Amino acid sequence: MIPPVFILVRPQMGENIGAAARAMLNFGLERMRVVGPRDGWPNPKAVAMASGAGRVLDHAGLFADLPGAIADCDFVFATTARGRELVKQVVTPERAMEMARALGAEGKRVGVLFGPERAGLENEDILRANAIVTVPVNPDFPSLNLAQCVLLLGYEWQRQGSSVPPAVMELARTEFASREEVDRLADHFEERLEAAGFFFPVTKAEGMKANLRNMWGRLGLTRAEVQTFHGMLRQIAWKLKQQGD
Repeated sequence: MIPPVFILVRPQMGENIGAAARAMLNFGLERMRVVGPRDGWPNPKAVAMASGAGRVLDHAGLFADLPGAIADCDFVFATTARGRELVKQVVTPERAMEMARALGAEGKRVGVLFGPERAGLENEDILRANAIVTVPVNPDFPSLNLAQCVLLLGYEWQRQGSSVPPAVMELARTEFASREEVDRLADHFEERLEAAGFFFPVTKAEGMKANLRNMWGRLGLTRAEVQTFHGMLRQIAWKLKQQGD
């Protein structure tokens, strides 16, 4: 798998280059190229902003022009939020990184272009790309910071190849209660509610109990939570007994 190279075209501020490097490394991408940086290269402000991602900058390629930066690329994406009068495929970041993974798996080299902060990529830059990547942002405020755009594409790259499930229940020093434990809790509640006269009228009692048991089964309680409920019921019963005495 060949990961994509992120190409910053005529970036203006060193801080944004450094932030872009951090965003890349967050998602396992280390191949950066810099084309005609306004403030020269290497840039001390970029190094300071990159913090722990300095190695991305250390190995970044410096190019005088875009043709040189993409000369070895088999497929190039251009990121832009503006409408263009060009006949090109327009894809979301998700689709772009899906395509990048498929191409990388075939040994193809993929480049992703990011324009300068002030106005983004020019038409002559986009003409050299195979496809356009557009983020579905607010049309009244479509401008993204350079590092933000890099972060979005980097996230999609990592997500496409991640096996992390979309939802995980974190259990703090406990585990889910068994069916038997939940049933005992339901019995305990029914016992206390029966004593309090909750199941009235009698003709509706069975339906009320069924609804409660359905609720307990649906909640996905942990063992610790079940024990907490038992403790609450015992404390309420003890307090009522004390008041009755």
